[in-house]
This record gives sequence, C-alpha cells and structure tokens, in this order.
Amino acid sequence: MNLRILLILGALSAFGPLAIDFYLPSFPTLAHAFGTDVEHVQLTLAAYFSGLAIGQLVYGPLTDRFGRRLPLLVGVVLFTLASFACAMAPNLEWLIGARFVQALGGCAGMVISRAVIRDLCDPLASAKAFSQLMLVMGVAPILAPFGGGVLLNLFGWQSIFYCLTGFSVLCLLGVALWLPETIPTGIARPPLRGAFRQYAKLLGDGQFMGHALTGGVAMAGMFAYIAGSPFVFIELYGVPPEHYGWLFGGNAAGFIVTAQVNARLLRHHGPGYWLVRIVWLYLLFALILLAVTALRPTQLLPLMLPLFCFIASLGCIIPNASACAMAGQGSHAGSASAMLGCLQFSVAAGAASLVGILHDGTAMPMALVISGCGVLAMVLAQVTSRSAKSVPFGVL
Repeated sequence: MNLRILLILGALSAFGPLAIDFYLPSFPTLAHAFGTDVEHVQLTLAAYFSGLAIGQLVYGPLTDRFGRRLPLLVGVVLFTLASFACAMAPNLEWLIGARFVQALGGCAGMVISRAVIRDLCDPLASAKAFSQLMLVMGVAPILAPFGGGVLLNLFGWQSIFYCLTGFSVLCLLGVALWLPETIPTGIARPPLRGAFRQYAKLLGDGQFMGHALTGGVAMAGMFAYIAGSPFVFIELYGVPPEHYGWLFGGNAAGFIVTAQVNARLLRHHGPGYWLVRIVWLYLLFALILLAVTALRPTQLLPLMLPLFCFIASLGCIIPNASACAMAGQGSHAGSASAMLGCLQFSVAAGAASLVGILHDGTAMPMALVISGCGVLAMVLAQVTSRSAKSVPFGVL
C-alpha cells in the first residue's frame, strides 16, 4: 500500500484514542473549572463512548452505499467543528454534548480506514496494514496522556481541544488532497434499507454475539479504568497531572507487548483456544485489584501491579474475541465490524458511567466495575465456547 495513504489511515485511526486519552489528565481541572466533581466530568467520557457506538452503525452502510471519501470528509469536518466547540465550552453540559458530536465525527476514520484497507489490499497485505494501524492504536494511549498533561500544565485545558482541532484539520487536508476513492468500480452498491435486516440477523447469531460481548465486556473493564484512573491517580494518590501520562502509558505498553505475544501464541492454537483461557487471568487480576483496593493502601504501587496485569491480559482477549466474532461473516464483514464496534463501545459507555455513579471518594468504584466485567467476560467466554457446534477452521 502507498505509504502516504497508510499514514493518512493511521492518523484517522488515532482519532479514537487521542480524543479519549488526550484529555484524561484534565479531569480534576475540568471539575474545578465548571464547579462540579470528577464523577460528573466522567459523563463527558460516557457521552463520547455513546457517540462511537451509534456512529459506527451509521457509517458502515453509508460508506458501502456512497463510497469512502464523502462520508469520511463529512466525519472529519464534524470532528473538527466539535473539537473547537469543546474548547469553547462555557459549562459541563455544553462539553458533554460537544463530546458526543465529536465522537460521531471521529468514528468515521475508525470504520472507513478498515474499509479502505480491504479495498486496496489482498488478505496478506491487509494483515500487515492492520498490524501497522494497531501499532498506532497502541502507541497513541502511551503518548496522549503525557502530551495532554504537558498542555494542561502550560496552557490550560482548552489547549487540549485546540490541539485536537488542529490535528483534525491536517487530517482533513490529507484526505481531501491525497486519499482517492477506493471502493471498487462496477460493484453493486447495497441500499441503506438492507442494513437494518443485516444488523437484526447479527443480533440473532449466538456465536457472533457471544464473542462480541465477551470482548466488549472485557474492553468495558479497560474503559472503567480509563474513567476512574484520573481521580485515583491524581486526586487520591497525588500524582501530578503532567506525570499521569507516564503511569497510563506504562500500562498501555503492557497491552502492546501482550498483543505481540498473542500473535506468536496463535501459531500453536486458534484464537478461541486462548480466549477461554486468558479470560481467567483477566478475572484473577481483577479480583486481586478489588482485594488490594479494599485494604485502602496508602501508596499507589500495590494498585498498579494488578492494574498492569489486568490491562496486559486484554492484549490477548480483545483481538481473539474479535477474530472469533468475525469468523464466518464473509460478505457481511462490514456490517459485522460496525456491530462489533457498536456493542463494544455501548458496554464501555455503561461501564464509564457506572464508575461515576458509584463514586465515593475511593478507588473502590473503579475496582468493582473492573471485577464485575471480569466475572461477566469469563461467563460469556465459557458459555459461548461450550455452545459452539460448528466454527470455521482455526478459530478454536
């Protein structure tokens, strides 16, 4: 694939993690600026997850019907305007609404970049391109909180959203100038009305739903950590906002390393084999985190160890659950991908909101939600595995 196109797709894929992780260090500052508390600021994160969930269902059929460029340009413009609106927010309600619209625009890059790769690459080249995009998705959470903390310390919270606005303008120029229409010519463009029937069919597919929800619930535990960690690290344990990124990035690095280990493990067994086993490690570390949190340690280190291991386990769980869910979808892979993303971020929005609702001035709400996700993910993985009657070769 052309390097220029790959760089543009990588930047578009980074919309999600940048818009989520970039402003995390500013949670306490936002609470003070708007005269509220951190648990209400967490609603801005839940609103973003909700926008991602809804938007992906919309862009899937649109990009198949009208091509890749037009929906992508509309999405990037929407993200740009909403990012500027976030920077200008006079109150928390404005910021929550702007974050929702920002997500509706940002998820265009997430959905359409995958479609562009499918248009331009054969299966082997696609796997390589997706791996390169996953590297961007993994590196962004390491760098974004650190950069957000620096901007917050130097220029205030608004500078974070001004920076996102500038980044999206550059992406808009890149798409407008250098990304061609990639949908193959001569193929039938499916009507929009058929999308709802396909989504309904997927909702009735037990194997798809079981694996999708296993990965979604596991991911929800990670987003409970994302929602709760700014309060726990910065307010509860006194970590300076500019140093928050180092701790957050260290945990993200564990995710990246484990994902590379997972690629090697798949040489010996399929993703379903590892999914039903690694999910037990997820549950174990989540319960250890809950037990340590209940002891209310005076130092942050006892919490960081199980947090690191729990997040690292997701490097195996999320890609394997996604692979199992997508197996056998064939010509409906686009709709399945959109539904998969919708389910994941819908559950993530619920988990992020629950951390805020349960807020009690301790790390216990974050630990409780993570542990609950661990229990539910384990049950879903085991039930789905046992109910499988016929699966594509290599999944188990």
